Order: sequence, then structure tokens, then C-alpha cells
Amino acid sequence: MGDLRCRIMYILGGTSAKTIATHLGKRLQLPLLQTTYKRFPDDEFYVRLHDTIAGQDVLIVQTAYPDQRIVELFLMQDAVHDAGAKSISVILPYFGYSRQDKKFEAGEAISARAIAQHISMNADCVITVDPHKDHVLNFFSVPAYSCSAVSTIAQYLKEKNIDFVLAPDKGAKERAKEAAALINCEYDYLEKTRIDGFTVKITPKKLDARGKHVAIIDDIISTGTTMAQSIKELKKQGAKSVSVACTHGLFVGGAKEKLKDAECDEIISTDTIETEYSKVSAAECIAETLLKTVPQLKN
Repeated sequence: MGDLRCRIMYILGGTSAKTIATHLGKRLQLPLLQTTYKRFPDDEFYVRLHDTIAGQDVLIVQTAYPDQRIVELFLMQDAVHDAGAKSISVILPYFGYSRQDKKFEAGEAISARAIAQHISMNADCVITVDPHKDHVLNFFSVPAYSCSAVSTIAQYLKEKNIDFVLAPDKGAKERAKEAAALINCEYDYLEKTRIDGFTVKITPKKLDARGKHVAIIDDIISTGTTMAQSIKELKKQGAKSVSVACTHGLFVGGAKEKLKDAECDEIISTDTIETEYSKVSAAECIAETLLKTVPQLKN
């Protein structure tokens, strides 16, 4: 690897991850690459690096969502590789397309695999935050790691006098269990019970929401439909307050309005996707993983 004292590690923050890149730079005491980004009139992307990085190690930080940001990532990787970087570590705060991780119907593309293969072309390692399923890491042809923002979210919730944490379904209860352990409260998961052909009741499996401050925690909030329905049901059952928290706040399809209409008391997400609800940063869990996995940072 050469004499590390003669080398600098740079951080290249993409357009979709400026906040996390800045936090990482401060946390790891690494400089940010000076870069020009712009779009041409036909909306094609342009990137130019202003620092000399030949023989240096570079961390590229870019959320791979939506589609334009993925193309930006490929061009950033190409620019860094062509400039002679010694190594390229790609940080994906949110790994877009990762939910299509297998064929559900014949003839489908496995999008998680396709994107992973393209990212791997100009990368020495990859780190992502709270992927929907950990096995998507196997699609990369370079070492790939995941980290979790649950502890950061839990620290935020700990100041909110939460009585118990709920997972939106049984499959996500480990996330609720981890958060509850850090908050020092109980946890449960929501169970759907069909009353008739038109009615579904959503209740905690064991715990009673009456008079309690409840937080529902998940990896992604997309359309917010299930969350909104859950909030309404918990309020009907007498919950004093209901907050929702997630790592990746997509908030598509009128999600914000649905949650507000359901009288959600607080919406919390990280900055893997930057919105007005990005109240905590995923930078700390990324930094911890980098310190464990990138040899240049271990010294």
C-alpha cells in the first residue's frame, strides 16, 4: 500500500449526499475534493475534478437514487479512476433499485444486481446503509459492507419519552428490538387482522397503545400508506402520540400528506435522502464502518 504518511485520502461528495460527505469529512478529518458539477441544456451531467488525486485514495459519497443520481455516480467514478486514484471506496447512503433483489416473475431484470455490477466496475469496496436485504451485498464483485443508522435514530427518540417501539410487521421486529434496547423501552410489531372483505385492523401484537407515546420504526418510508393507516389505528386505540422514523425517507406518492392527515406527531428520517425530515445523520455509522473496513483509515 506504500507509505501512508505520504498519501491523502479525499472525500468526493456527490450532488445527492453533500451533507453526509461534509459530516464524514469532519468526522474522519479528511479533505473534500474540489469539484465542478453542472448540467447541460439537454440535461446531461458534467463533472470535473480540480484536485490532483493520482496515487491517492478517494471516498465517493453518492446516494444512488433517483435515476439521474446513478448516472452521476458512474461519471464520478470514471473521473476518479481516470485521474489515477490509488483506490476508490464508494459510499451509497441509499442503494436505489436494491428492493428488486430477485425475479418475482419470469423475464424480470434483477435491478439490484444490475446496478451493483456497474458500480463494481470502478470501485475497490462499497458501503451502504440499511439495505432492505443484506444479501444484495453479494451482487457486488468487490467487498461490500452494510451499516445501520438504527442506533442514531434511537438516540434521537430517547429524548422523546417514547414508551415503546413498533415494527411495521413481524419481519422488521429486530430493528425495533435494537432501537428499544438503546432507548430502554419495550418493543412490539404491528399485526394485521382482516375483519371482513373491506376492513383490516392493525394492532400491536402484545402491547397496549392506550395512553402511550409510540414510535414506529422502519428502514424505508416510500408511499407512507401503511404507516398512515397504522398511525390512525393506534390513535383510535388511545395512543397519546405516534411518531414514525426511518433510515430512508423516500416520501413519494403524497406520503407526507398521508402522514400529516393521519395526525402523525413527528416524522423522522436520516440524511441518506435529504429532506426536511432529515433530523439525524447516517454519517456516524458510515464512519465507524469505514474505520473498520478500509485499511488506509485503520492506521
